[in-house]
Amino acid sequence: MMLEQLYNATDNLINQQFYKEGRDIIIGRTPEVSVKISNSGQIIRRFKDLFNQNLHLFLEGKYFKFLNLFKKIKGVDDNYIGEIYQDLQLKLENLKDTENINVIVLYAIVLNSIISTIRDLNFATTLREIKLRVNYRITISERKIQDELDKLFMRNDNNVSILYNISYLDTLAESFHYKKVARTCKIQRGKYINRIVNLIVASNN
Repeated sequence: MMLEQLYNATDNLINQQFYKEGRDIIIGRTPEVSVKISNSGQIIRRFKDLFNQNLHLFLEGKYFKFLNLFKKIKGVDDNYIGEIYQDLQLKLENLKDTENINVIVLYAIVLNSIISTIRDLNFATTLREIKLRVNYRITISERKIQDELDKLFMRNDNNVSILYNISYLDTLAESFHYKKVARTCKIQRGKYINRIVNLIVASNN
């Protein structure tokens, strides 16, 4: 029963605002914004397996050993694992006086920390590319570009949400050695980067 709940948590938290189960479709903030990328489902299953096949470590409280498995994901190194582990230790400290800590809630905290780290770490590369392309088109300060990006983030611009998820899939594709999928992701990523660059350039002309 417990394992089944944990498997469900893996499915739900990884799919959430990212993947339409069984369809090879990557979605943005809402399912209306989507891109079909062949074999993306296989990659996401591999990522889920990394969690599900090692749940015994989590259940035994071997959190550091569990987290270290994710160093196979591109960009995740000892420093990032250390940060996630420290954050988890703080949360555990805050929860220690709570009777019967809910294992599912604790697992969701760990899973979200890992996913957020992978997403943000690799989306930073995409943001740098946007800034470079904007500067190639117009003369504008980095602060101003960041302000424009912040506006797009605040209004949940569809181009940003789908680009965020394509960048995430690109990272997973490279990590699990799906070269064709990674190449497709880079083409799609370039398309949405250009759309955002056009929006920034248009608002500063």
